[in-house]
Amino acid sequence: MTRRRWIADQVSGDRAILLGRNAEHLARSLRVRVGQEFEVSTGQQVRLGRVVQVADDRVELELGDVVSEAGAPKAGAARAKAPHIVVLLSIFKFDRFEWAIEKVTELGVAEIVPVIARRTDTHLASAAVKRVERWRRIALEASQQSRRVSPPEISAPRPLKDALEAVAEIRTADVSVPALKIVLAENERGLTLKQVVAENQKSGNLIALAIGPEGGWTDDELSAFIAAGWTAASLGNTILRAETAAIASLAVVMSELA
Repeated sequence: MTRRRWIADQVSGDRAILLGRNAEHLARSLRVRVGQEFEVSTGQQVRLGRVVQVADDRVELELGDVVSEAGAPKAGAARAKAPHIVVLLSIFKFDRFEWAIEKVTELGVAEIVPVIARRTDTHLASAAVKRVERWRRIALEASQQSRRVSPPEISAPRPLKDALEAVAEIRTADVSVPALKIVLAENERGLTLKQVVAENQKSGNLIALAIGPEGGWTDDELSAFIAAGWTAASLGNTILRAETAAIASLAVVMSELA
């Protein structure tokens, strides 16, 4: 039976600590006992964890062996590095926006940048900054459910201009400036997302993908994307809801790069 996986809130040496909602769920709902074992992600690796202390707001585990990841290559076999996917997700109705966060997290997105677009409702834009911690909690829970090593980063909401600049400045140890930046556009008829990804498979493992709000991007916003080096692409002839477009686009990208 597959062990349940938790992402540690704190790690010190061979000890991991779960706090808040995770600890409460373990202690009260699952009635965890000392000695039970789970998989625990430290953010860098997944290890076997044995419960050594339980309280309603804190569960401490002793970390043991490193756990082999599901889908790890056999000895001597090479595995392609998973793509680092950054999603610019325009803010729309919160219930559907949060559902989109949950699903793109399950699909493996690395970063989510909430964008205040021209057509984002002003009330949603003003309330969004207070929802960030909730969005991060949703992503954490979805990451544990889908057995990720760590949740995606979710930044504070920002205007499109700032979001484009943020993507252009991405630098980490194993990725550089996005080699492939795609904005989904309803009026694009020449290129599909599948074509763009298929034609650029060897351009790098960092991909940025932008999903517009209800009503789509304005012409000025699309012009800003193109000026920043993004490629416009479509998901086909049908008009999709924003949350559907987010899930469909991630599925296309992951399928093409598998």
